[in-house]
Amino acid sequence: MKRKILVIGANGFTGRRILDDLSRNQAYQATGCSLHDDICPHSGDYRFIRTDICNRSAVEKLLQEVRPDVVINTSALSVPDYCETHHAEADAVNITAVEHLAECCEAGGSRFIHLSTDFVFGGDADRLYTEEDIPAPVNYYGYTKLEGEKRIAAVCGNYAIVRVVVVYGAALPGQHGNVLQLVANRLRSNEEVFVVADQWRTPTFVGDVSQGVEKLINHPQNGIYHLCGSECLTIADIAYRVADVLGLNRSLIRPVTTKEMNEKTPRPRFSGLSIEKARRELEYRPHTLEEGIKLMFGW
Repeated sequence: MKRKILVIGANGFTGRRILDDLSRNQAYQATGCSLHDDICPHSGDYRFIRTDICNRSAVEKLLQEVRPDVVINTSALSVPDYCETHHAEADAVNITAVEHLAECCEAGGSRFIHLSTDFVFGGDADRLYTEEDIPAPVNYYGYTKLEGEKRIAAVCGNYAIVRVVVVYGAALPGQHGNVLQLVANRLRSNEEVFVVADQWRTPTFVGDVSQGVEKLINHPQNGIYHLCGSECLTIADIAYRVADVLGLNRSLIRPVTTKEMNEKTPRPRFSGLSIEKARRELEYRPHTLEEGIKLMFGW
């Protein structure tokens, strides 16, 4: 019998990849959910339902209708600069809606898999963060995502929290791009691109997130899992890698410091995540950044 999977945020970059992958797998009966109409209708064997997850009664109705074995929440208000100045909106999507989803999953006996972020950490580590390290977010987005994690752990008896970092891959029309796409577009247009050279991340190919989440559907353990790439690089290094793999002009890349970038919202200096737990428990094996870039651009 097929397991029923509900993917929330199915118009988003990561959510759409997860929905597409699961809908092609005969083991699952997939349903996608978003605030808006399906951005890519008829692209797979799935059902699509419009729902506002900030509406508690709508969430209850959704889960009663689908009766999912597993709920995967990829939705979030995820732009740090926006969250910094729109606290109530960030709270509603990243905390309250998550808590309601967790409560509905617990009431309906669904496993809850929720996507979180490296930005729950403060950035002062001298090594990769593990799932056991104490979070200390430096911006409001990170605070709301951490609060969402806490609500899930307090409510759910069957859950997995997945932290990801700088997720990249080919975006569909209507989706937000990512820093790798931005760099490639600028370089192809022979434009300079300014990138931060003193912030470290572990960039993540979107297909690896999807594969890791699929493993967690059938995983018996609860807890937090880091699903990201295995290479820890500065954002400038990531940009140089894009240029080198695609054969573009790397001299157009302008490395700058965080101070020079003068961003209004603080970001962690270092938020590389360790994937040793995922390797050990899930046999998670992510692509290298070079492999991911080639897949992203169809090489």
